[in-house]
Amino acid sequence: MSSWRALLLRIGDKGPEYGGTTDFKEHIETCFGLLMREIEHADDEILDFLLQCAEQLPHKVPFYGTLVGLINLENEEFAKKVVETTQANLQDALNTGDCDRIRILMRFLAVLMCSKVVPPSSVMVVFETLLSSAATTVDDETGNPSWQARADFYIRCILSSLPWGGAELIEQVPDEIERVMVGIEAYLSIRKRTYDIGVSVFEFDDESVKSRNEKDFLEDLWDRIKVLSNNGWKVDSVPRLHLPFEAQLVVGKSHDFAPISCPEQPEPPSTLSGITCGKQMHEAALKYPQRLHRLNIFPAYKIEDLQPIDRFIVEEYLLDVLLFFNGCRKECALYMVGLHVPFRYEYLMAETIFSQLLLLPEPPFKPMYYTLVIIDLCKALPGAFPAVVAGAVRALFERIADLDMECRMRLILWFSHHLSNFQSVWPWEEWIHVLDLPKWAPQRVFVQEVLEREVRLSYWDQIKQSIENAPELEELLPAKAGPNFKYSAEGDKEGPEHALSSELSRLVKGRSVAREVISWIEETIIPVHGPQIALEVVIHTLLDIGSKSFTHLITVLERYGQVIAKLCPDQDKQVMLIDEVSSYWKNSAQMTAVTIDRMMGYRLISNLAIVRWVFSPANFDQFHTSDRPWEILRNTINKTYNRICDLRREISTLSKSVSKAAEAASQVKAELEAAETKITLRDGEPVQGEGPVRMKRLTSIAEKANEELVSARDTLEAKEALLARALKENEALFISLYKSFSDVLAERLPVASPDGTIRTLRGQTGNMVVDSEEPSEMEVDENGKSRKSDHLNGVSNGYNIGEKEQWCLTTLGYVKAFSRQYAAEIWPHIEKLDAEVFTEDISPLFRKAIYSGLRRPINGV
Repeated sequence: MSSWRALLLRIGDKGPEYGGTTDFKEHIETCFGLLMREIEHADDEILDFLLQCAEQLPHKVPFYGTLVGLINLENEEFAKKVVETTQANLQDALNTGDCDRIRILMRFLAVLMCSKVVPPSSVMVVFETLLSSAATTVDDETGNPSWQARADFYIRCILSSLPWGGAELIEQVPDEIERVMVGIEAYLSIRKRTYDIGVSVFEFDDESVKSRNEKDFLEDLWDRIKVLSNNGWKVDSVPRLHLPFEAQLVVGKSHDFAPISCPEQPEPPSTLSGITCGKQMHEAALKYPQRLHRLNIFPAYKIEDLQPIDRFIVEEYLLDVLLFFNGCRKECALYMVGLHVPFRYEYLMAETIFSQLLLLPEPPFKPMYYTLVIIDLCKALPGAFPAVVAGAVRALFERIADLDMECRMRLILWFSHHLSNFQSVWPWEEWIHVLDLPKWAPQRVFVQEVLEREVRLSYWDQIKQSIENAPELEELLPAKAGPNFKYSAEGDKEGPEHALSSELSRLVKGRSVAREVISWIEETIIPVHGPQIALEVVIHTLLDIGSKSFTHLITVLERYGQVIAKLCPDQDKQVMLIDEVSSYWKNSAQMTAVTIDRMMGYRLISNLAIVRWVFSPANFDQFHTSDRPWEILRNTINKTYNRICDLRREISTLSKSVSKAAEAASQVKAELEAAETKITLRDGEPVQGEGPVRMKRLTSIAEKANEELVSARDTLEAKEALLARALKENEALFISLYKSFSDVLAERLPVASPDGTIRTLRGQTGNMVVDSEEPSEMEVDENGKSRKSDHLNGVSNGYNIGEKEQWCLTTLGYVKAFSRQYAAEIWPHIEKLDAEVFTEDISPLFRKAIYSGLRRPINGV
């Protein structure tokens, strides 16, 4: 890397590039001096790299803005190019809906204004353009309120840039900025509050009261900006690096920032209804998602020293680092612990990371990324961050009963993986009290599932050893993994089935082909013992042969899948097949899920058969006590969804190939026609057409191009047919899924309260909710242990939600989770679902769970 690139990249960091100093003024002067020496022969490279740094290291934007201001004093043309390129990038980001780029470029624009590179009037024009577009969108008569998510995003971009330039704007253009602030206040008065229970991490007994009392993210940001304004726009977390150079910068020439234009708002639906508006609201929410849902895990006093706006800014810094370093976990951790702020922020950092890990409807990145970042932060700050993480786990554990079901599962998967990277060390004795809780209590289920996942990542004996300080918890460990083979040699009973199993095993080990095995079954087993015994013998024997490893299982399924398909041609037989798999692997939830998943992959089991099996009485009775059936159901829907995604990607690629092939065929055809009509001299006589050799070659090329075009079109048509079939299967899957949910819930759900809340299910659970004003329940000492060791005394036996009520709460939670996760696939089938499942006679609680997950208005438009 060239020296100027290294200086630009590492500006503000304590590193060898700047001699290990942390004097920001010296950093800027050093970098500026080198850039001015290089700019004459590398101005385009410097321009591109500087803007790239500003966009991908946005927490360093004040450094880059000040550098451009200083360069403007010596090279106005370069600064003008920076302004023009930034304007073009911002316009392009608006046109494509690139939310992160819009937000960051607005911040960069504010900093350029502070460095006198851009006049304040240009910034105000941008603000007014975004404000006008937002106000038009939410207007009931001239706009399309279903796209309020975009309007809210534009207002958020204005407000979030003010900490970087508000002081200069209020000083230089007070009337204009006041007009914008009044406009924003007017916008907030006409928009609809967007508290969305469908994406709330915590469930509440009465969501309607919660939504009326709690401010949404935009209202909260507006309040923080008003406090900032009242405090004279003083921000501790934004370094004002232009001030030491203000006497120089003030003489620089400002360059007008060309006006921008917002894309046209989508047309409102021709017929206003809950479905049409819901579809548009869902589309808008996907394109302009809310960046953060604060968790507030820790008590307020842990972060109360921060000014309101400082919390927002540090969250922005952390989210930006997570965004742009998602492929470099160690760099990400280093930048997160080295932010340029004058206060400690470990608790805020933990809250921000957990808020992303648990973000609904889905986190920006795979949960594994956040797992690795937390691990690296624990290593980077060994004296502070592990205790903070432990405190977060304890706080979330206290509120696990209120946690959304999907978030609960993410927390289990994260925590088990995190522990596996630290020798499974945890003060398990703190959680012994869960053994006194009923088996359906969420805290008990949480500990049980964490231990089960840990066993998957390690060994049963090792996990047993890790809980030696709380040996009573061995009761919650899963059974030692191992097959439950009906026809093992160690069995007490010897019958004809054992002999048949031994004979089948001999055939398989002798590499008999599937056709021979099928003939043997049809001639030897079915006529004498019947199809059910044949199914049991074949499945148990094949699974036993494939039990040594995952590779063995795949080999068996590939070689003898035809045998299984012959025995299980319909849905009823496939349900029996899944029963046998579950019986064989009854001691291993992991292998049960893996085997069923592989069988579905080879199309030996249909997704509808799996849904039927999951909702069989033996399984739905454990909905509230085990993740085993839910894991299989999640895998099934995921695999169906992934097939559709793969087909869509393939069709997109094939469509481009068809376009290219058509263009190539057209070009060759034009060349051939031109050659045929060309007049040439042959033996002194004019002849139409070029020489026979060239004509033959062109004809051959044209024929080959046409063949490639036909082949590409045929392949595309075949993939489109597969996609159509997959979409029909998807529709049938969701209809079956929701009918199954409806059937099992109808038998158990109580009558909903008049306002449709679930208070009748939760009962009186006040003693289980963590009081955020009680510091002892959240606080951890330097060893990461609770300072109040007996804080749970008196409530260990106090979980007073009955089994039936907990079953309903858990099942409704998964209804909402599945609806939310697959909303994009459910909305195209909503009319059919409304007609067949979501009818007027379903339970209001069931309807509310579905509608909340889909973010669909419950009361029509």
